[in-house]
Amino acid sequence: MAPCRRRGQPRGRKALLDNATLLFVRPATPAASVNDFEPTDVTIVGKHLHTDSQLRGAQARKAVRAVCLRGWRMLPHDFPPWQTVYWWFRRFVRLMLFRTIHDLALMVDRERAGREASPTAAVVDSQTVKAPAPGAKRGYDAAQKTVGRKRHILVDTDGRLLMVNLTPADLSDSAGGQMLVAAIRKRWPWIKHLFADGAYDRTALIDKAAFHDFVVEVIRRIDREPGFKVLPRRWVVERTFGWMTRWRRLVRDSEQRLDVSEAMIHVAMGGLLLRPISH
Repeated sequence: MAPCRRRGQPRGRKALLDNATLLFVRPATPAASVNDFEPTDVTIVGKHLHTDSQLRGAQARKAVRAVCLRGWRMLPHDFPPWQTVYWWFRRFVRLMLFRTIHDLALMVDRERAGREASPTAAVVDSQTVKAPAPGAKRGYDAAQKTVGRKRHILVDTDGRLLMVNLTPADLSDSAGGQMLVAAIRKRWPWIKHLFADGAYDRTALIDKAAFHDFVVEVIRRIDREPGFKVLPRRWVVERTFGWMTRWRRLVRDSEQRLDVSEAMIHVAMGGLLLRPISH
């Protein structure tokens, strides 16, 4: 059932933060090194995203950007061994640091645009990319004739990424959409309306969406002419896929682990949101 909201109860960023779904608990043990900054040290002050040390934050951003553009074994020479950088990256992934920074930046950007911090409508779609990493979980997408992974994403009506779920490419769009519907309430509790294409017009998905109090609106093409057509709402999520693939690291999925690959997407999209906020 949808969460009930009393009159006057906030629906914005404060309500989501009070829900404690986007925050972490600081570990009880002290920091192991000077580079061990914690997620709770990240705060939004004015229009800037600060950590307890500007120098450490700049170094961390430089390292993450180098990883996203080059890869683990191609870091600049002034960084530690790639195994050390990867260990720290994995630690931040387990703490959900990148996802939290992305979600906070998204809410700030929405408020900057004069909208509520928490969206009420979203657009769902999927994208199949190659996954050449040995041992990676992947499958064969018969429609795209591609062996790899499928990115099931949910974006708001302006194209900001709300949620991403990675699966082998042989999983159907409808099955991936059911996973998003089951999980979206915990992240964005005020979403009521979902826009999708004809691949999501399946009984199992529609029934599950109705059970969770969602309304799924399927937008179909009217004509049968080949080629790209701009359709209402659906073009927004296609633009988000274009933003993703501007990062060379996201053109294909080179990560063996799904959680690391998801973190790469949050880093890329979070950087896209932080750029206008910081300026």
